[in-house]
Order: sequence, then C-alpha cells, then structure tokens
Amino acid sequence: MDTPGAKVTSEDQVRKAPRDKTRPQLDVQARTETTAACDTDRVVIVGAGMAALYAALELAPRPVLMISPETLGEGASSAWAQGGVAAAMDQADSPAAHASDTLCAGAGTVDAEVAAMVTKVAQDHILDLTELGTPFDRTADGGFVMSREAAHSMARVVRVKGDQAGRQIMETLIAAVRATPSIQVHEGTQAVRLDVSDSRVTGVWVSDASGTSVPLLIRAPAILLAGGGSGGLFAHTTNPPRIRGQVIGFAARAGACIADPEFVQFHPTAFDIGEDPAPLATEALRGDGATLINAEGARFMLAAHPDAELAPRDIVARAIFAETQAGRRPMLDTRDALGAEVLTRFPTVAETCARAGIDPVATPIPVAVAAHYHMGGIDTDMQGRASLAHLWVCGEASSTGLHGANRLASNGLLEALVYARTAAQDIAETLGPLPDHWRQSPTLSLTFAPATTPAAPASAIARLRETMTAHVGVRRDEAGLKTALATIDQLLTEHGDDESFANMCATATLIAAAALARRESRGGHFRDDYPDADPAQAHRTHITLTEARTIRAAAVKDLT
Repeated sequence: MDTPGAKVTSEDQVRKAPRDKTRPQLDVQARTETTAACDTDRVVIVGAGMAALYAALELAPRPVLMISPETLGEGASSAWAQGGVAAAMDQADSPAAHASDTLCAGAGTVDAEVAAMVTKVAQDHILDLTELGTPFDRTADGGFVMSREAAHSMARVVRVKGDQAGRQIMETLIAAVRATPSIQVHEGTQAVRLDVSDSRVTGVWVSDASGTSVPLLIRAPAILLAGGGSGGLFAHTTNPPRIRGQVIGFAARAGACIADPEFVQFHPTAFDIGEDPAPLATEALRGDGATLINAEGARFMLAAHPDAELAPRDIVARAIFAETQAGRRPMLDTRDALGAEVLTRFPTVAETCARAGIDPVATPIPVAVAAHYHMGGIDTDMQGRASLAHLWVCGEASSTGLHGANRLASNGLLEALVYARTAAQDIAETLGPLPDHWRQSPTLSLTFAPATTPAAPASAIARLRETMTAHVGVRRDEAGLKTALATIDQLLTEHGDDESFANMCATATLIAAAALARRESRGGHFRDDYPDADPAQAHRTHITLTEARTIRAAAVKDLT
C-alpha cells in the first residue's frame, strides 16, 4: 500500500528543488511474499508503443525482451495518434523555427537545449521511417504533404493517409520488430514495480496483464521504460483504456525523480458522443480550416485568441470547456472548409462520425475536452537516463523538458522517436560490446502463479478517474486539489494492496500535489485562484513521491 513518507517538504521547496541524484531515492513498501525470479542477459523494454518498438530495433542485434500488456499494435497511445510527426521538412522551414515554436508553446519552461537537439534531428527520423516503409503522404513531385497545427508558425506536421500517422507508423515498426530475431515480445504481461538496490535498478517485477497473478522478478542488465502516459486517470480521455499512469507510478514508488507532473494537456476536440475513451477529432481539421462554433452558431474562439482555432491547445481547451459549462454545446464545423473531402481525407474521423450517426458534411461534430497527453513524467536527462542507475525512459512516460508546460502539437511522436534512439544508444554504450554468446540469448518463458490479493474493484478506479476530472482537470483550485488528494488517500487505504491501482494512485498523487504546489497558471495547468502566470515560477518542477505524499498528508490534515 502507498503510505505517507517521513520527509517533510514545503510546497515551495518542491517547486524549486533541483534534481539531486546523490541522495537516497528508495521509497517503496517492503514486500514479504515469496516470488519466483529469473535472470536474463536481454535488455528489458517495458511497453509496446512507438518508442518501445523503435528502441528495440535500434538495440538490435543486442537481445531485447519487450513486455507488452496487449498484442503488439493494440492498446498503445501511439497507434491512436492522428496528426503526425512534427519536423522541419520544407525548405522554407528550419529546425530553429521549429524549436522557437516549441519554446513559445511551452509557456516558459521548455529546456531550450533539448528543443534544439530534438528539432535538429527530426528530419533524420522521418527519412528513417520512410526507409522502413512508412507510407507518408506525398505530393505529385515526391515531397512530403504537411499540415499546420496549433501554435506552429507554418505547416510542418508530416502525416500518413490524412489522419492515420500513428497507426501506419506502428504497423511499419511492428513488421520490422517481428522480423528481427534478437527481439522477443512477451504479450499479455504487465510491469508492476521495479527492483532497486542502492538506488540502482536491478530488474522489473511483472505479472499477467489481467492482474490476477503473483508478480515475477526479471533481473536484467538494463531496463528501458517506454510505457504510456496517464490520460486514463481522468474520466474523459482520448487514451487507450489501460494507459492510467502505471509506469510513472511504479518508477516513482521506486524512488525515481518525477518532473512536471502537474502539466497535463487536455485535447480540445474529442468527440462528445458518450464513448470511453473519447475518439479524437484531429487538430489537422482545424489546420485545414475547420472552425469551432457553439449551439448558437457563434465562433467563440475569435474573441478568445488572435489565432482563433489555431491558438495553443490549453487556450482552446479552456474556451471549449467554458462553452460546455455554460450549456452552449461546442461543435467542430468542417462544412465550409472541407465539405465532402472530410470523408476521404480524414478516414478515422469519418469512421467515428458514421458510428455515431453524424454526417460531418451537413452537421457540425459535437466536441468536448479530454485528457490527452502528459507533459510530465519520469525525469530524464539528454541521454534518456532516469535518476536511478540502469534505468532509462522514453515516450510519454518520460519528461525530457521538450514540452514544458504545454506540448506543441505533434511533438509527442517526434520526442518518442528521438529519445528511443538516444536511450538505446546510451544503453548499448553503458553495457559495452556485445559478447558473442549474447547473440544467442535464450528466449524467456514466464509462468505466473495465481494472485492472493484481490484487485481493486472497477468502482474504485471509476471514483479515482471522476475525482481527477472534477478536481484536477482543465480548471483547478486549492479546495478541489486538496479534496482530490484526500480522496486518493482514502482509496489507497481501501484498495492499495492492488499493485496496479497503487501505481495509478501514485501518479494521481504526484499530479495533484504538484498542481497544489504551483500557485499560478501556466500552460496546461490552470488555477482559478491563481489565474495569472508568475514570472518567478517560470521553471520546471522536480518532485519525488515522498515529497508528494507529504503534501497529500497535509491536505488530508487540513480537511479533517
């Protein structure tokens, strides 16, 4: 069970404290169960999305074991990404301009060195994916078709079949992984915690993906976490059902430093059709001229921002949320801008409309705000290393400093690709030359015993998600954040023996505690009681779970 830590840390210290890799970070519950263990020479990659697949290919021929809860291609946020990959491919564009837009969108907390590095190599990754067979949309003369999305100064989002970039890139990478002998994929398995000794990660505990087995320890020379974000912690989300902050949570419970957890991006235009998760109406629609109107037919974004529908996502999200709260149902109108072309240029959107009985050629699409992307995550350096030795992180579970307080559209897939390669290369350099016998590293067979502790009921997960949406969502305040922390504390008391649920609650605690500590509004973090940005707080957050627990305990005390 997640229990309060003993270290007392003020909220201001949490926001200002630099990352300290020298202090002890271990902060997990002692375990007494007798559990089987196995050793492998393989690098273990936790996750099966774009970052995981790309890293596994980069590590070849070094033997790799991928831990995937689902069949490859299912349940990963990457496959659901519609917009594409941001990269300065046009001759009129440049990495410097892309980095500048990234800094601007990030609301003052982007790491400029990271932004420069990532945007500089973006084109290389597009070309590499092309060589692997990704069918990017091309012009008649062979150039790349690019879309303009929110907060970009020009069209630089490389896409596939209109709105199927994530799916098509994933299919390309999966085919390559399946054809690579050095990569073993263990499907139907989930990671639940890290094994740590003296601030060094020595292995990962895994269980059956259903959560009905006793965890098994896999000891390995290196662990790469490439799992998802935390969108599913909210009741309204565009993320796959299983993506609920578990990877961030178990890294935090092991003592890893977490960065920027309060910054959650809410996508403005999720379909409001009663589905969970909510299907996404890609931002590329607005890039191609679609407008936002309310039930009265008014374009409300004209008064909200000079860039109207192409304003930064946090501004658009709050405007849409305000229309929803006022009872003026917001809608995305593609009729004049796209007409019948919406059905052919955006097949995923067309499919969702057909399923919901909506004709976008004749009728606006109802939309609502939904948790979409977590800018925060496990703190990583320029090589993808976490604060715990022999632990690397890439993809949405990481926080590299690229996104700051507000991710620039389509920079997510780019970051996943760049850091997957960077982390893989650093792992290879850290482990040294590959011995000949490792090339024939045996496959690992995992057998799980039935669990002895019950899983948290669906009602507990639903209450956690509803609490996060109500109090830690698009608009926040002190009273609501303290209520959320107290509710999380109660849920842990009742159901914290469930390892997966404890991981969810750890991430939820980090988000709410850091949001309570940041007394200002910036990017994806908006406080009704502190609506303005404070220049003195234009810096990143670094926090451990011990520190977040202390804030949670204080909130519980204040409410009792």
